[in-house]
Amino acid sequence: MSKTLILDGGMGQALLQRGMAPNGSLWSASALIDESQHHMVENLHLDFINSGSNIIITNNFTVRDRRLIDNSVLEKKDYLLNAAGKIAKSAVKKSSKKVLIGASMPTQGETYSAEIFQTKSEMQSLFYHTGSILNPYSDFFYLDVLCSIEEIHIALEAVKVFDKPILIGAHFKDTGLLPSGENIKQIKSILINYNIMGIIGACISPEIYAKIVNDLRSLELPYGFKVNAFKNIPDSWNKATNSNPNEALGFRSDFTPEVFKLFVDNEIKNGASIVGGCCETYPDHISSISN
Repeated sequence: MSKTLILDGGMGQALLQRGMAPNGSLWSASALIDESQHHMVENLHLDFINSGSNIIITNNFTVRDRRLIDNSVLEKKDYLLNAAGKIAKSAVKKSSKKVLIGASMPTQGETYSAEIFQTKSEMQSLFYHTGSILNPYSDFFYLDVLCSIEEIHIALEAVKVFDKPILIGAHFKDTGLLPSGENIKQIKSILINYNIMGIIGACISPEIYAKIVNDLRSLELPYGFKVNAFKNIPDSWNKATNSNPNEALGFRSDFTPEVFKLFVDNEIKNGASIVGGCCETYPDHISSISN
């Protein structure tokens, strides 16, 4: 495997583009609810792998209690998590390439918000439950768009029992701070207690990455990004009835694979070693950087 870890791109937007039938605010999980659409998820994983990703993330970002309750499908949670793991594992097996699977451990609150709705023990239990189901299918855990040091710490505690590496995906605002208002440098003393494989800016713009790169570098871990091509990221995204986020958040049509390649090449030269895309980045984006 190459020294630079190449993550995949965004699943939700790509699945919508490929004809996934949206289901309320379930977004990418809509393709897990309907078994007839499982092949779409597998094919997209394979397309990212064939484009050069040596890491894929399980497709369960919206498989969390708040979203499932909103859509009256909480009883399907375990089925959806198992489906996400099985589909990712099947894609890697079919590819015959050396590819790692990251188990998505999404925020347990609203996307992009640091607000916490559970007690610490309740949240830890939710992270543990997701981790316990995805553990057999994965090589590491990916803390997926978490928004505060407290939430990251709780998630780390929840999955350390599985004794696998953990990649932290932290979200940041235009200020260069976490949505909680904290500087990511404040987490350094916590990380020594866990098996951390790296830390990245998750679902952020290239412009925000430029504001946080020095802070990430100061943690003395492998670092990088999963950048998106949305125009505007709100303070919170969950309750909107529109199931296609780019219709509300906007889409940067200028963020072409060529532009993405220039950005990634420059940041690798500056020290990034974990690179990839998030919402509105596609296999073509990954293909542009894989060589």
